[in-house]
Amino acid sequence: MADYPLKRLRRLRYNPLVRNMIRETHLNKEDLIYPLFVCPGEKVKNEVKSMPGVYQMSIDVLVEECKDVEALGIPAVILFGIPEHKDEEGTEGYRDDGIIQKAIRGIKAEVKNLLVITDVCLCEYTSHGHCGLLDGEIILNDETVSLLAKMAISHCQAGADIIAPSDMMDGRVLAIRKSLDYMGFTHIPIMSYAVKYSSGYYGPFRDAADSSPAFGDRRSHQMDIANSDEAMREAYSDVDEGADIIMVKPAGAYLDIIYRVKQELEMPVAAYQVSGEYSMIKAAARLGWIDEERIMIESLTAIKRAGADIILTYYAKDAASYIDKTK
Repeated sequence: MADYPLKRLRRLRYNPLVRNMIRETHLNKEDLIYPLFVCPGEKVKNEVKSMPGVYQMSIDVLVEECKDVEALGIPAVILFGIPEHKDEEGTEGYRDDGIIQKAIRGIKAEVKNLLVITDVCLCEYTSHGHCGLLDGEIILNDETVSLLAKMAISHCQAGADIIAPSDMMDGRVLAIRKSLDYMGFTHIPIMSYAVKYSSGYYGPFRDAADSSPAFGDRRSHQMDIANSDEAMREAYSDVDEGADIIMVKPAGAYLDIIYRVKQELEMPVAAYQVSGEYSMIKAAARLGWIDEERIMIESLTAIKRAGADIILTYYAKDAASYIDKTK
């Protein structure tokens, strides 16, 4: 390359049209998935205290929200359920008349151009708040996997478009894939939370989904935050078991993992900008310390630049509006 003064890198920055013309990473509405929390009742819209702008919604309110999401051009939502009753086996998670199953049917009846993705995990439905069946304080892997497959089938029967297991049990992708295929759902993709770290960034989500564990934590099945090679073993394992999309969670603190998964696997990669990431931006903005809109777009662009094809974010609606505004 030439040296200064022949080489002046600022030449491509002086004009906004030039900057836009050579921009390497583009954030699109098609990249976004909007997480939603559905609860029992009617006309319910309870704001989550630790997540300003995020709500627990009854199905009637949820359907109207999905209409807004569709109108904004966001292609998909992912649903998390808050059941009316919880028990040790999380039975409402896989009942035909469970909260998620009813929500799927409600959305599909009125919203035609929106993908409905469902989170598959027991933590939202168990009385103890853990992701699987227990023997004392030990999470039983194989017994849990059977129930996860049952849950996935019930979601597909209700009309789900994509299944997203988030539990981190060994072998659950294979069990779900075999069960879906056996039941005739060979066309339904699995978006696996393959690389899910045991992160402190999930704190506000516990408020939103009412899923805090009654004891202990989730380090026996979620990944150690210090590990990178293990992330690749998890990702390769889920691909071998039939996953169609690989997710990394959280996103912001694990951009290196997103990049590595994308580079090595060369397949669709999703990343979840989780509750703690969202809430920290919100809190700093409310204190006047940062420009919320600017940081929102910068953080999402960084996730896309790292290699994510799909971004799950509570900022999906705001980001879609920003994209429209700046076209």
